[in-house]
Amino acid sequence: LDVTMDTWDFSTCLVSLWLHRVYIYSVIAFGISIWVTVQFFTTKKKGENSNWDPASSEGIQDKLVNGYATLQAKEVYVAGVKIFYGSQTGTAKRFAKGLAEAVLSLNLPVEVISLGDCDPDDCLMEETTSRNICVFLVATYTDGQPTESAAWFCKWLEETANDFRFGKTYLKGLRYAVFGLGNSVYVDHYNTVGRNIDRWLWMLGARRIMTRAEGDCNVAQSKHGSVEADFEAWKAKFLGRLQVLCRGEKKACSGKCKKGKCKSPGKQSKEGSDHEHGASEYENAEAEELFETSSEEEPDAEEAAGTNSVIDVEDLGNIVNHMKKAKKSSIERVMLKNFVYPLICFGYQLLEVKIDGLIYFLFSGYKLIGSHSGVKLCRWTKSMLRGRGGCYKHTFYGIESHRCMEATPSLACANKCVFCWRHHTNPVGTEWRWKMDQPEVILQEAIENHQNMIKQFKGVSGVKADRLEEAMIAKHCALSLVGEPIMYPEINRFVKLLHQHGISSFLVTNAQFPDEIRNLEPVTQLYVSVDASTKESLKRIDRPLFKDFWPRFLDSLKALSEKQQRTVYRLTLVKAWNVDELKDYADLISLGKPDFIEVKGVTYCGESSASNLTMANVPWHEEVVRFVQELADLVPDYEIACEHEHSNCLLMAHKKFKIDGEWHTWIDYDRFQELVREHERSGGSKAFTAADYTARTPHWALFGSRERGFDPLDVRYQRKSKVRDISGC
Repeated sequence: LDVTMDTWDFSTCLVSLWLHRVYIYSVIAFGISIWVTVQFFTTKKKGENSNWDPASSEGIQDKLVNGYATLQAKEVYVAGVKIFYGSQTGTAKRFAKGLAEAVLSLNLPVEVISLGDCDPDDCLMEETTSRNICVFLVATYTDGQPTESAAWFCKWLEETANDFRFGKTYLKGLRYAVFGLGNSVYVDHYNTVGRNIDRWLWMLGARRIMTRAEGDCNVAQSKHGSVEADFEAWKAKFLGRLQVLCRGEKKACSGKCKKGKCKSPGKQSKEGSDHEHGASEYENAEAEELFETSSEEEPDAEEAAGTNSVIDVEDLGNIVNHMKKAKKSSIERVMLKNFVYPLICFGYQLLEVKIDGLIYFLFSGYKLIGSHSGVKLCRWTKSMLRGRGGCYKHTFYGIESHRCMEATPSLACANKCVFCWRHHTNPVGTEWRWKMDQPEVILQEAIENHQNMIKQFKGVSGVKADRLEEAMIAKHCALSLVGEPIMYPEINRFVKLLHQHGISSFLVTNAQFPDEIRNLEPVTQLYVSVDASTKESLKRIDRPLFKDFWPRFLDSLKALSEKQQRTVYRLTLVKAWNVDELKDYADLISLGKPDFIEVKGVTYCGESSASNLTMANVPWHEEVVRFVQELADLVPDYEIACEHEHSNCLLMAHKKFKIDGEWHTWIDYDRFQELVREHERSGGSKAFTAADYTARTPHWALFGSRERGFDPLDVRYQRKSKVRDISGC
């Protein structure tokens, strides 16, 4: 009897464990994530407290010659000085003018620019190759916020620094110095703006020529008795540093000091090497105390710790130990990104709780809405506000890019595509597991957040006033920000709400939810991503989570053929991955019978442990054109209609949209809103088709036109220094 009871208890225990396995998995995942996180920060703290001189161990290893590692400095010359200021009361502006006069006395060209008149996307990129020195004199205003004139500059810089698509070398070549103005009475926000600008520039690869300085309006705490005296002390140091750089004698500071703080000359001589800043007469103990910097990030392997450092063979043991620690830290960072974050996402999904804090961390620059939605300002919106042209949807379909809201009601996705521009930091899943927010709340907050982002362009240099006013009322919504919008259980209600607000709907799906496609209410334009044409290549490129991904994919295309409104295939070409499957693509086109086919070269989104794509996988525009021409020969019902060279994108359209010899790929948005209202009033009985709301395509948008898809009403902006395309549209 006892044995039977023991067996029964054991079986009951096993059943109970199985029934509660979800909670057990969550606890285990949470415990592992906490352990790895603690290990990561513990190691980081130890690394900060070590006595290692912050030089690149890899660089040292590469330069070992006969037991010594010599770090050579590159010559540096100065073409001029540009002084940027952000001022509320006029103090920073007055300092800028005073500094300009002092620089002129050195026979150097100088320019004083208000941050309110500066377009950061232009002016900062120009300075990466100009050999100028950029000085930022910035005041901290109420609650640690930038002054009104500097607000847009700071917002742009923050978003760019935290957007992985720009990379750590985006501003490489720009040399700068920062002087912040603040009041230490407000201890929680003291010189916040200066510290942030310093850090963000450094994160983007710009190089300090000297550590950041901070002027204090609180005379009781000011190092020199007033903010003016603090500035004068820093100005003397800056001018001395400038003279040194003009002679090419010293290498510019890269901010790799211990906790961003320069060592004193005494310590330098004791270690037998000159620090990056140079053991000059301008560097003394007082300067060290005043001119602290806040950067505590790890040093770049590319940067050296000194200009003429010599390391003896006897010290190589310490070097090797540091290299091992650096390697361990690197491994833990990889674990944190690729193991801990997904585990935390998994735990959040299982527990059906809000993921605002987590996703905010992962999606820098996004405006998160509730538990599972988001909105972000597209770079083409910014471009069209400045009169620099719209996105390919403007060229192909006539949307007004400055009035387009890019959003999603579902951050989660059922694929892990190799070219995902989010690098798989968003949640994944094959079914809805999150606490669901109501569509009314999502739309209201999406519009409010979008308008708030638009408002920040007020007063920004180059922004057209009429377009800024128009942009406050969204007219289009691209449900393609990230994730799989059609997974949202209330997607039909959400789309109807968009239409009730007079907003057109462009919905993108990854062809893994055929039933949802069939049940979808009319949208302005429905996209299906066709990233490959065979089962093997689709598995390799999209890496779908569904085991039956191929039948789902084919059924989704069949469901698309049943829709009466405008439908689009979206092909993303990845060189060496899916550009040789022309016949298979033609077969898929016959299956889904889309109205339009967009063919776009893949956008390289930077290095990622989640993908091995490189710039070599990005096709040239001529290669995309050749692919489309060959594909058009295989599908007789379609022709090439439009081109947007700037996006490396072409549009094939069904011949039914060529009316009396003229293409009608554009959309009559007012007519669509009338049709969809009639459809809803009739309870769905009054149908309408894509042909009912077409509009003629202008000549400049057509394939073969001289403009190659660029609206002649705008002015195309060409960067002076060519950088890689980082478009996310």
